[in-house]
Amino acid sequence: MNDKINHSTSTETLPMKSSTPSPDTESVAIPTRIPLAIWTLGFVSLLMDISSEMIHSLLPVFLVTTLGASVFVVGLIEGVAEATALIVKVFSGALSDYWGKRKPLAVLGYGLGALSKPLFALASSSGLAFAARLIDRVGKGIRGAPRDALVADIAPPELRGAAFGLRQSLDTVGAFLGPLLALGLMLLWANDFRAVFWVAVIPGLLSVALLLFGVQEPETKRDVHPVNPIRRENLRRLSRTYWWVVAIGAMFTLARFSEAFLVLRAWQGGLPVASAPLVLIAMNVVYALSAYPFGKLSDGMSHTHLLVWGLAILIGADVALAYSNHWSWVWLGITLWGLHMGITQGLLARMVADTAPAELRGTAYGFFNLVSGLAMLVASALAGLLWDRFGASQTFIAGAAFSGLALMAIVFRGRIPALRR
Repeated sequence: MNDKINHSTSTETLPMKSSTPSPDTESVAIPTRIPLAIWTLGFVSLLMDISSEMIHSLLPVFLVTTLGASVFVVGLIEGVAEATALIVKVFSGALSDYWGKRKPLAVLGYGLGALSKPLFALASSSGLAFAARLIDRVGKGIRGAPRDALVADIAPPELRGAAFGLRQSLDTVGAFLGPLLALGLMLLWANDFRAVFWVAVIPGLLSVALLLFGVQEPETKRDVHPVNPIRRENLRRLSRTYWWVVAIGAMFTLARFSEAFLVLRAWQGGLPVASAPLVLIAMNVVYALSAYPFGKLSDGMSHTHLLVWGLAILIGADVALAYSNHWSWVWLGITLWGLHMGITQGLLARMVADTAPAELRGTAYGFFNLVSGLAMLVASALAGLLWDRFGASQTFIAGAAFSGLALMAIVFRGRIPALRR
């Protein structure tokens, strides 16, 4: 039995109504299953997210209580780190297009993510914690665009929304298993942050091994010599509709700052330090349960309508979190935040794949994430500044205001046929 992953999709033969076969009435093969390679990439993401979220779910409280950082510093660290990841994707995506290979860059990115984890356990100052976070996010930046382009390369167009939704769903399963494991270990080891950070190294290394030995990249034929994908004449091939998708992604990122502020809001409301991971557990359970159904729904439903619903739900989350720090309102806001992520994140990834040429997909994802990265930097730094100056409520009110502006922009521009599906 062949142990290598077969990238072909399972098919089902549908007989035609005519009983007389002819060249015009041959059976049509329609993909019915997501390729196994997509599942494997999903489990690679799952393992790395377990590793990352074990740390991320505790890091804001660790920075404030153990290392003495201010909330503004937390916001700045998160903003710079996430922005770096998204900016690096431009170059890794373009390189994967130039090289014609996605997997080596993905392995390098996941490897950096795994190797950064011990630095969190060793951090004695916010500076070293920032360096570790930066290395981790550089790894994420290197792997992100090539991995998304690899998913688009493997998935049949008819199942592309479902494929992105599945990978995102498995990724998010890891995003709540990680905080759940961190919660149990914090209770077991009496709030020993550093011991939990050491354990996070293990799933990170397993993620790299699974990608290295478990995924075979499909062969691509190149009839011409490699060319620079970010040359002006190539960038002109990215349509106006693609750049509108880029603008939408930036608006969503500006309206939705780092999840670190959800952790701090719940802690401010009386959540014990050891229970801080519960915030990301709750959010990511909702995210994981909703990502695949909404991804599949995007294969046959108006993308504009889904984007509008996603923003409306994000406004509801911000209002709930701004209204009160009582546990019931905080958990309602966290739940709505996760639902918003499930509706929009796989959808935006699918929209990039739909609006960019196949040979420029890595570059397309890179520029999409570059613009989103700059928006993330602004959003997280502004959120931290508002929190320190005016309190948590004003931070989430500002988020709701940005969401409202994004909603109006999409409603007014949502008549673009390519976005309606």
